[in-house]
Amino acid sequence: MTTRTRHDGLVATAPVGLDAFEAHADLADRGLNFAPVPFARAADDSDWHVDERVGALLDEAPGPPQPGGAYEVATGIMERYEFADPARVRAVYDPDSDLEGRDLLLVGRFTVLRFHMGVRIGGVRRGLETVSGRPVHRFRWHYRTLEGHLEQGHMDYEIRKYADTGEVCFLVRAYSRRAEVPNPVVRLGFTVFGRATQLRFYDRSVRRMQRLVEARATPDDA
Repeated sequence: MTTRTRHDGLVATAPVGLDAFEAHADLADRGLNFAPVPFARAADDSDWHVDERVGALLDEAPGPPQPGGAYEVATGIMERYEFADPARVRAVYDPDSDLEGRDLLLVGRFTVLRFHMGVRIGGVRRGLETVSGRPVHRFRWHYRTLEGHLEQGHMDYEIRKYADTGEVCFLVRAYSRRAEVPNPVVRLGFTVFGRATQLRFYDRSVRRMQRLVEARATPDDA
C-alpha cells in the first residue's frame, strides 16, 4: 500500500495509507457515538473508565510564556497532535481547518491491523486564567468519538504554565468505554487488549510530549 504524509491538502502525523486520507472525508457527516456527560457523573458510573495523567515539562521563568520556551513548544506539539506515539496512533487532518470543530481520522495500529477511528475537536481555550487562586496560562481542547469508533468517550488535553512559579505541565484526562463492535474478531481483540492499550497510550503520550519539549524548547539562558 502506498504510504504518504500529505494528500489533497490533508496531512498525517506519520505515513499512512491512501485509504486513510480517503476515509477522512467521511467524518464530516458523522455525529458523536455517545451522549457527553460531566466528568463527575462518569466517575460515579461503573460503565465508564476515567483516567488522568499529568507530566511535568521544562520550567520557564515566572510570568508570561517565553518565546521558544516549553509552553509555546508544547502548545504547537499538542495542536499538531504530535504527542501521540506514531507506532500506535497516527492522525490525518486538514491543517487549514479551524481547530475548533476539526475532524481527526485516527489510525490505530495493532500488529499488522489498522483501525480507522474518527474524533472531533472542541472546547478550544487559550489564555490566562485563575486556577485555585493561581494565575495560569492554559491551552486546552478536547475531542469526542464519532460514529464508527471502537470506543465512546471524551478526552481533554491541556498545557499549563503557572505564571507565579514558571512550572509547565501537560495534562490528559478522559472518560471512555467500549463501543458496539459488530465484527466478532475485533470485538474479542478489543475486549482482551483494549484497556491495556488505552493506558499505554496515555503514558506514552505524556512521555513523548516530555521528550519532544526537551528536544525543541529553548532554555531561558540560551
